[in-house]
Amino acid sequence: MSERLNGHTLLVSLIATPIRHSLSPTMWNEAFAKNGMDYAYLAFEVGNEQLADAVQGIRALKIQGSNVSMPNKQAILPLLDELSPAAKLVGAVNTVVNKNESGHLIGHVTDGTGAMRALQAEGIDIKGQIVTLTGCGGAGTAIAIQAALDGVKELRIFNRDDEFYANGEETVRKILEDTDAKVTISPLEDQEAFKKSLAESSIYIDATSAGMKPQEDVSLITDPAVIRPDLAIMDVVYAPAETKLLKFARENGATVAFNGLQMMLYQGAEAFKLITGEEMPVDYIKSVLF
Repeated sequence: MSERLNGHTLLVSLIATPIRHSLSPTMWNEAFAKNGMDYAYLAFEVGNEQLADAVQGIRALKIQGSNVSMPNKQAILPLLDELSPAAKLVGAVNTVVNKNESGHLIGHVTDGTGAMRALQAEGIDIKGQIVTLTGCGGAGTAIAIQAALDGVKELRIFNRDDEFYANGEETVRKILEDTDAKVTISPLEDQEAFKKSLAESSIYIDATSAGMKPQEDVSLITDPAVIRPDLAIMDVVYAPAETKLLKFARENGATVAFNGLQMMLYQGAEAFKLITGEEMPVDYIKSVLF
């Protein structure tokens, strides 16, 4: 890294808190080195209180762009100059591009496209399929919107009847207004409806924090009867690498069951292209991360 840094090095940032655990700096800096690009990627602990100053810093320091994670994905919206169509629908941003270093900041969301590319990498085409999705938070919303934009036949969203449920209802309204996809939302407490939906779906995506610390012992699927060899399962959690859901699915006959590491990789690759204009060396980064 030190051999590459000089007075012309361009900076890309990550603003979130907590963020020191993130794999993104490793991913981006390895990609810069592999491509021979004079860039550096740094993570900054920034919460909502410091966000306006941080965004102004992106403009003033001519930072090329920034990734954005919790708790800033929604709070950053009014601080930007422009939003991509997907970011408008999702109501959140995870990538900011400083257009031509002009200070004109454009917000994008790549979580959904990352999820779609992760499915494609497993040989799964979402177009024309029935998909069951759990979770109405940031990741779930982005995945739902992108699936609808990419031609899913029917999307059935389930979420606990909690503070995120209203967000799910708003996501359904947006999808029905702006896409041709059929979409519904139901409370996860209705387990019979959940099992019926899984039985009729070809893809199940868990976009909740179930399985991640401190919920390592939680799986939203507990009935082995709903697991089928032709039901593809994606869990957006990637730490631990094998969640309780994935372990349960594999033990009960699932043939395609994978975690969120590829989604993280591909959403990063999408952001990399948006900010730098170049392709991330995905196969090389896979070898580093996996």
